[in-house]
Amino acid sequence: MTAEPEHLAVKGELAELRRRTDVAQARVEGGLALLSHRTEETARELEDLSTRLTALEQARWPLQSVTVLTAVAALIVAVWQALGR
Repeated sequence: MTAEPEHLAVKGELAELRRRTDVAQARVEGGLALLSHRTEETARELEDLSTRLTALEQARWPLQSVTVLTAVAALIVAVWQALGR
């Protein structure tokens, strides 16, 4: 007669372990889904930033060209002033 209460206790403990395992598995799956979503968001944001950076790089003036234009303009002004006096 003592075997039956032990058997019921083991069944109850197994059911509790199964429930805890199911809860833990659901928690892990939820965490993985959240990480996957965040990874996709980060990839989209990175792609957007890359596109914006490329557009900015194409729209900027090259510094060397600006320097050359400024030097040529300064030379022209200097020559004009020297010949004009």
